[in-house]
Amino acid sequence: MRLTILGCAGSFPGPESPASGYLVETPYDGRIFRLVLDLGNGAFGALQRYVDPDEVDAVGLSHLHADHCLDLCSYYVARKYHPDGPREPIPVYGPARTGDRLATAYGLPGDPGMREEFEFRVWKAAAPLRIGPFTVTVLPVAHPVEAYAVRVEHAGRSLVYSGDTGPTEALADLARGTDLFLCEATFLHGEPNPPDLHLTGREAGEYAKRAGVGRLVLTHVPAWYDGQRMVDDARAVYTGRLDLARAGDVYDV
Repeated sequence: MRLTILGCAGSFPGPESPASGYLVETPYDGRIFRLVLDLGNGAFGALQRYVDPDEVDAVGLSHLHADHCLDLCSYYVARKYHPDGPREPIPVYGPARTGDRLATAYGLPGDPGMREEFEFRVWKAAAPLRIGPFTVTVLPVAHPVEAYAVRVEHAGRSLVYSGDTGPTEALADLARGTDLFLCEATFLHGEPNPPDLHLTGREAGEYAKRAGVGRLVLTHVPAWYDGQRMVDDARAVYTGRLDLARAGDVYDV
C-alpha cells in the first residue's frame, strides 16, 4: 500500500498544509485502486496534484467535523458539473446521516442531496468490510460527535488512522501490531486539555508503544503549535520509527 498525505493540519487549514486528507493506493485487478480517508478543507485541491479525482474509487470519512469532511462539497461540484458530463457515483463511508449533513452544508435539498454523485454508506463498528482490495475495520473513538478510527489491511500489511479522538482503549485495540500508525497529536502534554477531544503527542506515543506498531506518524498538529514538540513528547515514550506528517509525504506500507 502507498499512503500520501494530502493534508495534515489540525482543526483548520494551516499555512503549510490543508486540513486532514489521506490517499491510500494499491495495485488491484490490473490498475491502481484508490481510497481517500477524510477530505477536510483544502484537501480536494491537494488530491488533484496526485490523481485525477475521477480515478478515486471510494472515500471514507472518520467523522463530520469540517476539517475532515467539508471538501466533499467541492468533490460534489466536480462530479456533478464536469464538462464531460456527470460522473457515476462512488461509495462514501461515514457516520450515520453523512449524506444529509453534507447536503445541508452545501445548501441542497435532502432529496436527492448529493446522492446522485455519491453512494452514502454507514460504517459498522468492528465488522471488517471489503472496499476493493482493502479490508477496512472501524471502531468508535472518543470525540464530541460520532467518530471512528480506521484500520486498512491488504496483503498482510496494515495502517491505522486514528481520526480525531481523546484517550480510548479502542485505539490501542485497533492499532495492535499495525505497520503504520497515523495518529493525531493536537494538544500539548502537561496542559489542562479538554477531555474526550484530542490526544497529545505523548499519548500518541503511549498508544504506539502499547500497540507495538512498526511506525508512528503524527498528524493533525494545529498551526499554532510546533510539530517538533509533539515529536519530542512522543519520543519520550516510543522508541520505534517516528515521523511528523507533512503535506506531500508518501509512505510505502
